[in-house]
Formats: sequence, structure tokens, C-alpha cells
Amino acid sequence: MARKVIGIGLLLTLFFSWPNAGRAEGPEDGEQYYTYSIIEQFPHDPHAFTQGFVYSDGFFYEGTGLYGQSSLRKVTPENGEVIKKRELTENLFGEGIAVYQGKIIQLTWRENLGLVYDRESFAVLEVFSYPTEGWGLTHDGKHLIMSDGSSTLTFLDPETFAPVRRIEVTSSRGPVENLNELEYIKGEIYANIWLTDYIVRIDPQTGRVTGWIDLSGLLPPDTVRGAVDVLNGIAYDYKQDRIFVTGKLWPFVFEIQLLPAAAGNY
Repeated sequence: MARKVIGIGLLLTLFFSWPNAGRAEGPEDGEQYYTYSIIEQFPHDPHAFTQGFVYSDGFFYEGTGLYGQSSLRKVTPENGEVIKKRELTENLFGEGIAVYQGKIIQLTWRENLGLVYDRESFAVLEVFSYPTEGWGLTHDGKHLIMSDGSSTLTFLDPETFAPVRRIEVTSSRGPVENLNELEYIKGEIYANIWLTDYIVRIDPQTGRVTGWIDLSGLLPPDTVRGAVDVLNGIAYDYKQDRIFVTGKLWPFVFEIQLLPAAAGNY
């Protein structure tokens, strides 16, 4: 997974060159289509290369990437203040995270290593391995769910980290590749599609895409004062039913509301 910083103009070029980007077959495929409205905007560290993003008990937990810059963070949403931070060693490229039963699990990109931290102290409790690249991570309350940049999602035992099962994510457009950051929301898996402005909603039993969320235009170009990269980061507040999204090197986190959209707009 190439992790170069992408400017807005190049990002748009990449998006429209993505196979079948912006084209859906129609409602008869059983897929729903969504746009968004912005409920609230929060500050975000523009130097954070966001790879994993979670909301829990009033705080954002964030995993960031790039060699020599990867970290695990606890952040106050209202002001973007990083109140706890643990830096990874320079040979590790941090990826997705999940908060699970008093622990935080963080993947690495090509190092085939996962790190398990104590949620409060950020002390490393355990290290485990996996055979693929590590991209996104979430959980459904029973299993960890991991993406590796392909169309495959792997369910892991949260104690042994052994694979339990895998699903192939498909839609009316065929296999959905480049699945990246993940969040489990109301019985579905939400996944960023790398290099696009899309989030897909996935049935965790079948792997079938149930919905497409188009977040194009979320970060207005006139708000950007430095380099930004792609949309990446989905967090969910279970208690107040709020969805937050951000991107790599973005200066903002957005709370959004999903709105139905016509399939013809995709």
C-alpha cells in the first residue's frame, strides 16, 4: 500500500480513475446510496497520518502511520489536544486500531506485527503476528475484524488472534478492493475505500455491500493550509449515535449525518 502524501488535485484524479468510481447499477441491486450533512467540525492534528480512529467514553483514540512518525494517541475531541501518546519504534508503520475490553490493539503495515496495549497506561502487553499486511481494524463485540488492503476481511479471535473466518466483500460492481479503515456500526462494517471518497457499508455475514456513502467535498480546498492525504478514519459514538470521519493529515474531524441519495448521483 503506497503511503505517499497526495494533494487534493491528484486525489481527485485518482478518484475518478478508480475502476467504476461514481457509477452504481441502481437500487435493484439492494444497495443504498448516501450523501451527508455536517453536524459539527472539530480540530485535528494536521501532522497526524490517520490510520486507525475510534471514539470511546468521550475521547478519540487514534493510530497514526509513516515510518518514524507512527503513534498511538488519546485525543480530546473538542480541542484536538493529544493528552496521551505513545510513539512506535522507527521500524514500525502504525495502522488500524480497535479498543476492546480494556485494551487497544494496533496493527502495523508490512511488519506482520500487532501490538496490544493497556488502554489506560498505553503499556505494551503483548505482540502477535499475522501473515498479511495490516490496514484497518474494528470489532463486533465477539471478534476482531481486520482488513489487509484487498477485498478480504478476516475475523480474529480477540484472545489468540487466530483467524476464525474470512469474507470476500463484493458489490454490484464486483469485488471491492482497497478496504482500509474500519468501524462496526449497528450490525454493519463501515470501510473506507483507499484512494476514494467512498465509505462502504458491509453485511458481516455475507460480505455483500449494502450501501455506498459519498463523502466528496467534505474537506473544502480553501480550508487546507498544507499537504493533505486521503479520507481515512471512521469513529462511532454508540451512546449518542454519532458518526465521526477524518483523513490523513486533515486539519478537521467531522461529525456527519447520513442522508439518502439517488443512485443516479453515483
